[in-house]
Amino acid sequence: MLSVQSVDLFYGAAQALRQVSLEAKPGRVTCVLGRNGVGKSSLMRAIMGHQPISSGKIIWEGADIARLSPHQRARKAIAYVPQGREIFPLLSVQENLETGFAPLPRKEQFVPDEIFDLFPVLKDMLWRRGGDLSGGQQQQLAIGRALVTRPRLLVLDEPTEGIQPSIIKDIGRAIDYLRGKGDMAIVLVEQYFDFARDLADDFIVMDRGAVVLAGDKASMVEADVRGYMSV
Repeated sequence: MLSVQSVDLFYGAAQALRQVSLEAKPGRVTCVLGRNGVGKSSLMRAIMGHQPISSGKIIWEGADIARLSPHQRARKAIAYVPQGREIFPLLSVQENLETGFAPLPRKEQFVPDEIFDLFPVLKDMLWRRGGDLSGGQQQQLAIGRALVTRPRLLVLDEPTEGIQPSIIKDIGRAIDYLRGKGDMAIVLVEQYFDFARDLADDFIVMDRGAVVLAGDKASMVEADVRGYMSV
């Protein structure tokens, strides 16, 4: 289980996170909701080690990982699909997937068939350059690259941003499938409320760097959540 406990994070003198807490458990999707600029991506950067926290704890499988580097966290089976995808545009789809081998022992350095079952288009385009794919196909590639690492924690930062509806459905089905396996905790950052509501087992809503609502799906009051997501 992931347990983020009372985390503060600063960019210089500006405080981006204020006593933020979150939990993510295997077989469940925890959704992080809120408008642009409220600290959602900063929270993901804190979880992944891309930005140091000033106080609090980040506990993963019983150990505090707050001082570990990003590559050390990757070796602990934590995978990240960043906002904007960040695939390698000049590498082929196959080569992009193989960059996920980095944290793996040699015997596990292969692309699981499961990834092509989830996203068949990747198999059809293995030797096409990543930069030649559509935005939705690049998003599928970014998720596939993360899954190559065999994660037990998958962090997705706004995977539906700028994506056509048909691929949003494919991504939703993939997340639902991964949750159903029961061995992976999933943290999903979203602004597309309907997508998040349909997938969420648990949720937190952020505003101005702090958690203002939290609970499980059964306790979610849709009007309250939408109020914090509207401009």
